Amino acid sequence: MGNGFGEKLRAERLERGLTQAELGKDLYSPSYISLLETGRREPTAEVIEELARRLEMAPKALEAWSQPVSISDAEYVLAGLYARQAWDLRDYPLAASHAATAAQIALEGRNTSAWWNMTYMQAECLMKQGHLAECQKIIQHLLEHPMAAESVGLGVRARQMLAAVCHGQGQLTDAVGHAQEAVRLCAQLPQGSTLIIGAMRALIGALAESGRLEEAWKYCQLMNEQTDENSMSQLAGEVAWVIGNVAFMRHDYQEGIKHHERAARLLSPANDIELWARFNKASAAVRLSSGIVEPETLSAIERAELALSIVGGNKTDRLEVAFIRARWLYLTGDIVAAVNKLREIHAERKALGKHTAGEVSLLLGKSLKVAGETAEALEHLEEARKEFSSAGASDRLQQAMDAILEIKLAERRAAAASGGSADTAG
Repeated sequence: MGNGFGEKLRAERLERGLTQAELGKDLYSPSYISLLETGRREPTAEVIEELARRLEMAPKALEAWSQPVSISDAEYVLAGLYARQAWDLRDYPLAASHAATAAQIALEGRNTSAWWNMTYMQAECLMKQGHLAECQKIIQHLLEHPMAAESVGLGVRARQMLAAVCHGQGQLTDAVGHAQEAVRLCAQLPQGSTLIIGAMRALIGALAESGRLEEAWKYCQLMNEQTDENSMSQLAGEVAWVIGNVAFMRHDYQEGIKHHERAARLLSPANDIELWARFNKASAAVRLSSGIVEPETLSAIERAELALSIVGGNKTDRLEVAFIRARWLYLTGDIVAAVNKLREIHAERKALGKHTAGEVSLLLGKSLKVAGETAEALEHLEEARKEFSSAGASDRLQQAMDAILEIKLAERRAAAASGGSADTAG
């Protein structure tokens, strides 16, 4: 069979974010998986079938794995290797380019499984760069391909990413719909599959941002049932992170702190500094949204800023972390500094999703109101109202409308008092 099988096995494993231990789990040791991937051990038909099941491959993939290595096969493996190396170095533009090359080679070689996976990787790279509209087109194309219908795993992966892309663009209603379909498809997958947890995370995030917190909490409980003491620590940490987020949003602070402390113990910056950055960013954001201003919140902000300075991140990441710092300044009473930072973020808000851009406008409006700049505050609050309405974020929309109403009522009272004073003087 040669090393073609091993190279393809490694590619499929890495594209799903699995370690050798996770793939082998209770049946194959990490060293045995390593021997297969390096071509030092030939797999039996039973091993091929079992590994393909665990990777949730499309049925046609088995046939492709058994074919001898051709020149185009070697070119595909090399392009895929370059793509993964660039991904590991967080050079996402280069990774996207190599992934696109590998996908084209696979397409010309009629290896549809390889084409699908490398095209998916290209979409992931675009998402990392914040090119959400372009990513959405590619994922939509993959979802319409027959392979997404043939393989439940591929269908779930596509729906999950499409939900995340819609979420990032503020299309919350669409995000909920795609994530619900991904979760529905997951009923055909084995208990504890990482794809099930990923799909539920996408749905929980979209529901929570839409203000549907009780629905989100219900799925949190279901997701928690997918992990046990045998689950990988990183996966369990991500689950605790998401549950904590929703608990904070439901104002169940004790539950939120409990789960986030568990996530902080399980997630390690040594394993994935980018994930560590995102966790601390999320933890600080939900704490501040709940009005929790304490040393641990500031520590989370500082950890997120430090981690982001190491991994770089795209423009959206930098703006979101800056916004968290601005919220901290607002809640701790440093209004002048908050307004200055919010103005900088607001000038670049087109790089943010609609709901996040709405949050920036809302907080800027509130800050200006405190500063006594009510005319400009109204402009930004009205802007926030439109953004939340477009994103389908009903609870945030109500907050913007309440803030607008407060200013207008205050202006009317002031006008009435001024008129009364004039009549008395007359």
